[in-house]
Amino acid sequence: MVLSGAFLQSLAAAGTGEESSAAKRAVAVGSQYDTTHVYVAPEDFDGFVNSFVATFGGKPSQRIVGNVTPVTSSAEMQYVLSPVGALSIFAYRTPVPFPFGQERTGYLVTGMDLAIKTAREGGAEVIVEPFKDPIGIDAVIQWPGGVKMQLYWHFKASTNPPLESIPDNRVYVSRDRADDFVSCFVRFAQGKVIADDEHADGGEIGRKGETYRRIRITSLFGNILVLVTDGHLPYPFGHETTGYEVPDLGATLEKAKAVGVKILFAPYTTREGISAVVEFPGEYIAEIHSLSAR
Repeated sequence: MVLSGAFLQSLAAAGTGEESSAAKRAVAVGSQYDTTHVYVAPEDFDGFVNSFVATFGGKPSQRIVGNVTPVTSSAEMQYVLSPVGALSIFAYRTPVPFPFGQERTGYLVTGMDLAIKTAREGGAEVIVEPFKDPIGIDAVIQWPGGVKMQLYWHFKASTNPPLESIPDNRVYVSRDRADDFVSCFVRFAQGKVIADDEHADGGEIGRKGETYRRIRITSLFGNILVLVTDGHLPYPFGHETTGYEVPDLGATLEKAKAVGVKILFAPYTTREGISAVVEFPGEYIAEIHSLSAR
């Protein structure tokens, strides 16, 4: 399925009457409420949280133990608010029920019924039907290309501060499903394709001297970076789910190394900026980047 530029634009904006109607169907709350889901072993919990906060700043919530799945299970859980993005961290004391652990992010929605209806209309599968947890309602959806996300709604509204920089949700998809994923997610999120580069620098994903297709989507949920590849990805690419923007990559990497973070992919410079891939204690892999001056 190949999308024309006109079709992509029509997904982002319609006529005035349609915009008004769409606003009533908006399901996103804000990028500061979107969390990367991180699963760690219990013994790695402290090391991971401490290293992440030391690298990016921020504040962890109180750690609790409970069940956040629709079946019997138990996990330690903690939320981290940082200037560059939020985390939901889980360390299971029981086996992790399927398909939990495969979802990459949690998106706060304005209402679960509307979000599920809108996701289905947008082309998503609901692979875990809505269920209650101690503080709200959750569901897991899957988009074309196999991209899994959790939707959540809280009984008591959250009041997270705005982010200093909005992270990239880094989504790797095949050439066969890329356009399907983009059209479906943009429709659901009322988002917009802001860039579609057919010849992005392959060095960004460890394929120096080659090119690949890179699509940027923005919405009230935040940023999605769609990386369209043939699947021939050198390690660690494809393992990172989030890309964090910082003002000075070099300074951030120095802070990271001082607290035990490994540099898996050395800083690589393109005309758009400089990026690296790191691994935190607990085996959480992330991309970090600084943008070039505009």
